[in-house]
Amino acid sequence: MDLKEFFLKQKQAIRARTRQVTELVRPEHMGWQPEKDALRIGEMLRHLWMSEEGVRRVAIEADFAYYQRRIPQGLRAVLGAPEALATELASLERVHRETLDAVAAFPAERWMEERASEKLRFRRKVWAILLGINEHEIHHRAQLMTYLRMLGSPAPEAVRRTD
Repeated sequence: MDLKEFFLKQKQAIRARTRQVTELVRPEHMGWQPEKDALRIGEMLRHLWMSEEGVRRVAIEADFAYYQRRIPQGLRAVLGAPEALATELASLERVHRETLDAVAAFPAERWMEERASEKLRFRRKVWAILLGINEHEIHHRAQLMTYLRMLGSPAPEAVRRTD
């Protein structure tokens, strides 16, 4: 298995686990935050897909548009207002599929290419950028689960499925 195949399998496994957590989110949770400067649940969901989309474009297309706004202006400058829970979850899935498709089509021999922006002080290999997408999702999934536990939601393992 090469690094590309590993990434694709890992991404699918990570998303399967993320879905277990996002299934616990309710519309009334979208505006909740544990303290005034923290991301709200809706903002976190939106950040997950927007970041993945922007970072993927850096890796695959050498398109720094997301970072050119995100880095100097901050996270909230790129987020905008979250939409309804169903819309944010649909965007999360859409971007996930787009990432899988783009990475599958991206030649494995190009994974060692470097993406750089001197203005943004950014220099990384494609493989490191892509693996960072997975790490970022795991980080925010854990954060989201912590938020949900604070709201009284059980861990996904404790939820009995009847299907």
